[in-house]
Amino acid sequence: MTPLDSEANEKCLREDLKFYFMSPCEKYRARHQIPWKLGLQILKIVMVTTQLVRFGLGNQLVVAFKEDNNVAFKHLFLKGYSGVDEDDYSCSVYTQEDFYQSIFFAINQYQHLKNISLATLDYGENEEDEIGLKVCKQHYKIGTMLPLNETLNIDKDIEIDCVHLDLQALSESPPAWNQSSFFRLEFYRLLQVEISFCLKGIDLQTIHSRELPDCYVFQNTITFDNKAHSGKIKIYFDSDANIEECKDLNISGSTQKNTQYALVFDAFVILVCLASLVLCTRSIILALRLRKRFLGFFLEKYNRHVCNAGRWEFVSGWYVLVIISDLMTIVGSILKMEIKTKNLASYDLCSILLGTSTLLVWVGVIRYLGYFQTYNVLILTMQASLPKVLRFCACAGMIYLGYTFCGWIVLGPYHEKFENLNIVAECLFSLVNGDDMFATFAQIQQKSILVWLFSRLYLYSFISLFIYMILSLFIALITDSYDTIKKYQQNGFPETDLQEFLKECHSKKEYQRAPSTFLSCVHCLQRQGSDDHLILIN
Repeated sequence: MTPLDSEANEKCLREDLKFYFMSPCEKYRARHQIPWKLGLQILKIVMVTTQLVRFGLGNQLVVAFKEDNNVAFKHLFLKGYSGVDEDDYSCSVYTQEDFYQSIFFAINQYQHLKNISLATLDYGENEEDEIGLKVCKQHYKIGTMLPLNETLNIDKDIEIDCVHLDLQALSESPPAWNQSSFFRLEFYRLLQVEISFCLKGIDLQTIHSRELPDCYVFQNTITFDNKAHSGKIKIYFDSDANIEECKDLNISGSTQKNTQYALVFDAFVILVCLASLVLCTRSIILALRLRKRFLGFFLEKYNRHVCNAGRWEFVSGWYVLVIISDLMTIVGSILKMEIKTKNLASYDLCSILLGTSTLLVWVGVIRYLGYFQTYNVLILTMQASLPKVLRFCACAGMIYLGYTFCGWIVLGPYHEKFENLNIVAECLFSLVNGDDMFATFAQIQQKSILVWLFSRLYLYSFISLFIYMILSLFIALITDSYDTIKKYQQNGFPETDLQEFLKECHSKKEYQRAPSTFLSCVHCLQRQGSDDHLILIN
């Protein structure tokens, strides 16, 4: 290659590099290139947010319908239900008479459901395609118990006996099912009794929102738990609601037309996201090709490799973020269309996809604010402090886990906030943030003076260590990174090999000012130890 060709190749490479790292407005002024990606992102923000709000309002009706039915079922089938669950269970019984009355009450309520319920309910088929309810009891195989002599003879093998009561058997007069030997229970062997039945219902409130109604199948289970044999039988009520396609819908009005409009809007969202996905993927491919040209030219001219930070400048994390967001929006929109047409009922998965994609779309707006130096401080500070914060959290996490295990094993029997590991971790995190401190101290049971004294030492040491030391150091790490960024903004950012290369072009004065925010601010040269290998990527 002649020197003239080499110089022309270098000039062309500089122009391409300069143009690639321009902002959308600078690209338009330089070559009148319309910023399609910027326009699509703005349009996508409006459309995805609108789609999310519409889906959220519909999902809110679904959640409210399920919760209202769950409360109604508890009042219908649980004898003496107060309207408030006692703990993680709905209610409890303490005598054999109350136990039998609770079982017979649930069965009788099921028999007369259509006469007493205010909801649009009907009987549904169970797994065996039978209408009725199923009663199962679990008990030890054989056993005798004499508490007076402190003797116990139990076969730990568990037997499960079940009986199916259909509507015909329940409607017999006089009823014979409650006189069955099945309901003569030996409570010292009994583990639990489970009543399961299926109901069907239709959610008509969606019609007011000009949407097609949902048909529900409620798989209800009432569990009488006697595994503890403590004299207290806990009663659990669980209702699993599944949405199914309604077999025959005949609704007059504008509901069907409104559904079609929603499907057209969702299809348009998919098209916009596909266009954004194609453009961002194309930009990444062009960037990798441009990096390959630059690395080859740099090695040929300067006889050395570009530092790793300079290589990563070509890979835009924002484009990756947008691509992930587009993929999640496309999949979520397809699920939403299927839900709208009542072919699927995956509300939870659709909510996760649409919610996360909307989050990423709004976070992606920061990329365009980053072209202005004043608005770029947050991103630069987060990226600069991230390595140090992760290392610090790894060390602090070891101490946190130690306190979690210690609190669970020692204070668990005496404090409701330390009953299991998950609750302990949440309780300690609340204490770090200064929440609910007095209640945590006050609720410890004083049955054991040794445990009470240990709880004081445990809580005081944890709060002092994490709030006054660890949390303060955590904030100091971020503050130190922020001060470093402010100093760089005043005195100039360290320059990479790429920035040094761009400075050599004819418009040298343009690049001699403080490094433009559309370039990464990564210092590839040797740093002092106090900088802690600071890496800044814009």
